[in-house]
Amino acid sequence: MKNMEENICLTQYSHGSGCGCKISPAVLDVILKTQLTPQLDSALLVGNSSRDDAAVYDLGNGTAIISTTDFFMPIVDDPFTFGQIAATNAISDVYAMGGKPLLAIAIFGWPIDKLPPEVGQQVIEGGRKVCQDAGISLAGGHSIDSPEPIFGLAVTGIVDIDQLKQNDTAKAGDHIYLTKPLGIGILTTAQKKNKIKTEDLTAATEAMCQLNKIGGELSAISGVSAITDVTGFGLAGHLQEVCQGSDLNAEVYFDKIPLLPNVHEYLDLGCSPGGTQRNFDSYKEFLGEMSQRQKEILCDPQTSGGLLIMVNNEGQDELIKLTRENGLELEPIGKMLEARDSDSVLINVK
Repeated sequence: MKNMEENICLTQYSHGSGCGCKISPAVLDVILKTQLTPQLDSALLVGNSSRDDAAVYDLGNGTAIISTTDFFMPIVDDPFTFGQIAATNAISDVYAMGGKPLLAIAIFGWPIDKLPPEVGQQVIEGGRKVCQDAGISLAGGHSIDSPEPIFGLAVTGIVDIDQLKQNDTAKAGDHIYLTKPLGIGILTTAQKKNKIKTEDLTAATEAMCQLNKIGGELSAISGVSAITDVTGFGLAGHLQEVCQGSDLNAEVYFDKIPLLPNVHEYLDLGCSPGGTQRNFDSYKEFLGEMSQRQKEILCDPQTSGGLLIMVNNEGQDELIKLTRENGLELEPIGKMLEARDSDSVLINVK
C-alpha cells in the first residue's frame, strides 16, 4: 500500500483542477436566477444579492458572523499539498472580508473504488495543518463516495462590522494592489503537460499555500475601501465584479502585475488553461482592447490567489508599511476611475 500511495498522481483522477473547476460567470448567472421573492432579513449584511466572497450576518453587538465554503478537485498530485491548498483557498474568503476565522468543517468526496483511504487521510491532514496555522480547528465535516477526489472547507469567521470589507465599496481614485503573483493556472497546466521546471512548480505551490492572514490587518486601515480575493474568474473577472458592484471603471497597469516565474515561457509552450477562454467569453464585453498575451494572464484562473485591495491616497503609506512588515513588496497595479456612460467597458489595460 505504501508504494501505491507514493506513486499516486491525484490530478490524473479529475477532469478539472483547483478553482479552474468553477462554473463560468455567464453560466452561473443562469443557474442562480430565481422566481422567488427574496426573504427580507435586516441582519443579513451581505448575501446572494452581491457577488462577494462570503455571507455576513449581524449579531447585533457590533460584530458579525462570516460564512463561506469552497471546494474543488486536485490541482497538484501530492495529497497532503492538495489538502493544504484547498483549505488555504477556503479560509481566504474570511480574510477577504476583513475577518478572523473561527472554525472549519470539511467537505470531502473520495472515489473509494480507485484510491485508497490512506491517500484521502493525507488530504484531510493537509487541510488540518492549514487550519492549525490559521489558529482554528477542523471541527468536523461530511464525506461522500464520489467519482473524483473533492476537498474543501466550510468556514465560519467573525468581523467587527466597522471593519467589514466588501468587493462593491471601492471609491474613485483608489489605487489597486495585489498580494500574490498571477500565473497559477498557467503553471499548473504546464505541470499537467509535464513541461514545468521543479523550482517553478515549487514557487506556485508555495503561493497557493500562503494564507491571506493579512486581510484581517488590512481591514483596520481606514483608507482601504474594498477587498476581494482573486480565484477562478481571474484578475479581470474579480476586478470586473468590483467595478460593477461599485459602479466604477478601472485601469490596469499590465506591466506592474506580479507574475510567477517563467509565465511567458509557459504560455509560449501552449500552457494556457481552458478556463482562461471560458472566463474571457463570460465577461469580454466589459474589457477594453487587449493583446492575446494580456488576455491569457488577466483571465487566467487562480487557485488560492492573493487579495485585491482598493486603497485611497491617505491609506497607501499605511498599507505599504503593513505589507512590508509581512514580507510583501507591493506597488499599485491599477486605479479605480469614475464610471463612463459612453459604453459598457469597465476595465482598460494600460
